[in-house]
Amino acid sequence: MPTYKLTYFNFKGRAELIRYIFAYKNTEYEDVRIEFSEWPALKPSIPYGQLPILEIDGVVYHQSIAIARYLAKQAGLVGKTDLDNLRIDAIIDSLDDFISAFPWSEPDEEKKKQKQEEYIKNGSPTLLAALEKSLGDKTWFAGDYVTWADFYWDTFSDGLEAFDPNFAKNLPNLQALKKRVQSISQIASWLERRPKTEH
Repeated sequence: MPTYKLTYFNFKGRAELIRYIFAYKNTEYEDVRIEFSEWPALKPSIPYGQLPILEIDGVVYHQSIAIARYLAKQAGLVGKTDLDNLRIDAIIDSLDDFISAFPWSEPDEEKKKQKQEEYIKNGSPTLLAALEKSLGDKTWFAGDYVTWADFYWDTFSDGLEAFDPNFAKNLPNLQALKKRVQSISQIASWLERRPKTEH
């Protein structure tokens, strides 16, 4: 069994999908959470200067989606066919494109909040409508089995809820999917025991 050490900031963010996959497989790992005040000193030692990183048997890997995809394969959370994986990856990339373009870096807090609210208001309806249609009346995005795309929807939607608690009021399929993910026993256990953070 490999040893895993996940390093990220002390909130959900880009590491939470990885934590979901670990939880699903009941995989033991070291969950290292750093404070922003520690980051300037730590950053020069981190490959590409980005978090999260995952150490597997002491070897460091970066890029959250690449890490999650690898772990999803190990956990049996990928598609059963190449076409299923194409659909799953398209959903993953659509969600990640939205996150990557999110206005995080504005130094003025008031302006940042305004930009973030405008981004969600203007950018999310098209994405959410497409996801709602893609899911349709299926149990999971892939159909009759759960994948990491379903997990990513749950962690992604947590972030949207922080800005707009009612964002999914007209998205019954996606609301139901979120409930199904959080009803998986291993995920429910993780949600109960994970550290309580603002984001």
